[in-house]
Amino acid sequence: MSQFFQIHPDNPQPRLIKQAAQIIHAGGIVAMPTDSCYALVCHLDDKSAVERLRRIRGIDEKHHLTLLCRDLSEIGVYARVDNRQFRLLKAATPGPFTFILEATKCVPRRLSHPSRKTIGLRVPENAIVSALLEELQQPLLGTTLILPGDADTLTDADSIRQRLEKQIELIIDGGACSLEPTTVIDLTGPDAELIRQGRGNAALFGL
Repeated sequence: MSQFFQIHPDNPQPRLIKQAAQIIHAGGIVAMPTDSCYALVCHLDDKSAVERLRRIRGIDEKHHLTLLCRDLSEIGVYARVDNRQFRLLKAATPGPFTFILEATKCVPRRLSHPSRKTIGLRVPENAIVSALLEELQQPLLGTTLILPGDADTLTDADSIRQRLEKQIELIIDGGACSLEPTTVIDLTGPDAELIRQGRGNAALFGL
């Protein structure tokens, strides 16, 4: 049965953030709000949690999971970023964008795309996510909270509780959330490529 935390969207309670981090360290999966829609997140290095997260979402290893990072310097640990890519990232972070980049050796092989060796990364502009990342001192692994058979994302904590309380360890209610997922931009080629239009304005990249 899931725990259910009500966390203030602007001033997250440190005690609850610490408890959420402990749940993640123990292998738990957490549903939490971001600056786009709700996401399911787990510990980067927990293989069984990652496999469980994929099962809940109904996705295979070819589906990019996303590293939620604290800042651009942390993105640079897990992805190869040249000067052109850095300028584009700096213009759009933090914010509701996910970027596809070439993974470094710091990314566990099972997490990068099996044929392309790429990884999705983002820096969310959300106080709850930022506080949790700061507490963990490392990225979270996440995916948009849209369940198999659904056309839309889940954006309400009570609805998430009804659907997932027996499958995940924690639901964070951080208030209303956007209906739109992140905008996904592939930066691995010579030009930025729009993969999915979401909440972020792709015009920042000339798209």
